[in-house]
Amino acid sequence: MAVNRRLLAGSLAGAIVVSVAGGYALSRAGDDSAGDTAGGDIVVLDTPGTAQIPSIATNPEVTGDRLPVIDLETGDGDTISTAELLGTPLVINYWYSTCAPCRKELPAFAAVHAEYGDRVRFIGVNPLDTPEVNETFARDRGVQYELLRSPDDAYASTLEIATAPFTLFVAADGTIVRQTGVLDEDELRAHVEELLG
Repeated sequence: MAVNRRLLAGSLAGAIVVSVAGGYALSRAGDDSAGDTAGGDIVVLDTPGTAQIPSIATNPEVTGDRLPVIDLETGDGDTISTAELLGTPLVINYWYSTCAPCRKELPAFAAVHAEYGDRVRFIGVNPLDTPEVNETFARDRGVQYELLRSPDDAYASTLEIATAPFTLFVAADGTIVRQTGVLDEDELRAHVEELLG
């Protein structure tokens, strides 16, 4: 029995030595072949990189640009172009029902629209919800302004904006005056005043 234990221990020790040596040899061979295929240059980063999580800060700045011409859909499925919305100052809120911050800010949009809706045209643009959900969900939160859809999400992709919600404040001539992320009622009111200023 003692002999077998010694034999087993010796076999294991030998296997470990062979495995370590073999692994080292393979890793060195891999380094050489990687160097050959990469032209012999190996890049070593001095500082680690960071992944950037999409946020309002990672979106491109569109303030000062003209609102691009994008086709949207009414609840009835008719097409309406953003060019047809111009002529009055606009507040265009991009939202959808499963976006928690979008849901939270809808009552603020309803309240501010009630105050300024005769001077500013409010529009909701929804990329995901069906026409029925778009309408019912917003109306249940007090929204009475126009609700449009962008089922192919051309609205956000044309603007290259990757987060929701986002709101554009657009002058009557189509110039984007401000872009924002989540807003509370006071912030929204202040931005509408600025738009009208």
